[in-house]
This record gives sequence, structure tokens and C-alpha cells, in this order.
Amino acid sequence: MTGDASKAQAAFQDTVREAALRSARDEPLPDRLWFFRDARWRCVAVCEQGIQAEAGMLEEADISPVAPMQIGQLEPDQLAVWISAAPEPQRSALALFYLDEFTLRELLSLLEMKAAAFADLLSSARRQFQAWLDATTPYDEEPFFDGNQA
Repeated sequence: MTGDASKAQAAFQDTVREAALRSARDEPLPDRLWFFRDARWRCVAVCEQGIQAEAGMLEEADISPVAPMQIGQLEPDQLAVWISAAPEPQRSALALFYLDEFTLRELLSLLEMKAAAFADLLSSARRQFQAWLDATTPYDEEPFFDGNQA
């Protein structure tokens, strides 16, 4: 979420430290999502201190039927870099969605948003990602050969 491993590690360690302090004071965590929510807010705070993604409209494109093939051409870190460059709260929504560890209700709780706003963020992000894919990872379909060509 931070785009910087050392910043992410610091946010994570601060969250673990806070959980340990609460435990030492016999203060139970309010729910199982507290850890993720706290870590997310720490990451957001760290990112606000550094370079921020520009607010505004990014180019969007219709989702292509060849998108899975385009994604297959990416290096593993490219998707993470793209997500980390997204503006907040879109960055958090994408990162938590692609972790694939939470129910929709949990995602909405972690992000403190309503389902419609979450759906809009993901839909917009998918179209922006498609525009980025089209610009950086064009997919050259092999020409169709019908057997009658010389």
C-alpha cells in the first residue's frame, strides 16, 4: 500500500507494538479487523508524508476480452506498483480486495465505506488499469488462420 517496503514495515511494526501495549494493559482489541484497520491507517498516514498520487481523473478504457492475456505478460511486481500509485481510498480498496482474505462486509468495515462507493472505486480502477495495460502491455493477437490462405 505504501509503495515502499521500509515504510510498510514501519507501519506494520507500529501496529504490532500498539497491539502488544493494549494486551499488556489488558485492553482487548475491539474486533478481529482492528489489526488490519490500524495498519491501513498507519500506511495511509505514512503515504501522506511522502509523494502522493495526483488526484483527478485518470484515463479509462473499456475492459478488454484480452485483459487476462495482457495481465499474464506482466512481471509480478508491476501490479503492486500500479496499485501503490493509486490515490487513496482506491489504493486501499484495491490492495484489500486483491488480498482475497475478507468478506465484502469486512472490506466495507475496514475501508469505512458503503457498498456502492466500494463498487464504484473498483469499477473505475479496473477501467483505469485497462487503459494502463493498453498503453504499457499491448496484446498482439495472432492472426486468424482459416486454412484457406496460401
